[in-house]
Amino acid sequence: MMMGVIRETRLRTEFAHLYPELPAGIWLPAADVGAAMLLAQLKSARTPVLGERLLDEQHFEFRGGQPRESGSGLRTRVGDAEMPLTN
Repeated sequence: MMMGVIRETRLRTEFAHLYPELPAGIWLPAADVGAAMLLAQLKSARTPVLGERLLDEQHFEFRGGQPRESGSGLRTRVGDAEMPLTN
């Protein structure tokens, strides 16, 4: 697979105590980290803190991935306006 195609994330070491299920300072596929976060929330007795993003941009760094094509109808954030699909 080409370098940079997969979106990756890395937990910042100063926030490692908030995410004991994740290794800090290591680049991992963002989809895998997101899945691990969801699983940890399901297993937890704590009420999950919900926000606009699953992975807090203050706690995680991101790299790679491909920009979404204009007109795809996909949103990158909850607050993004939905774009109509074109044929």
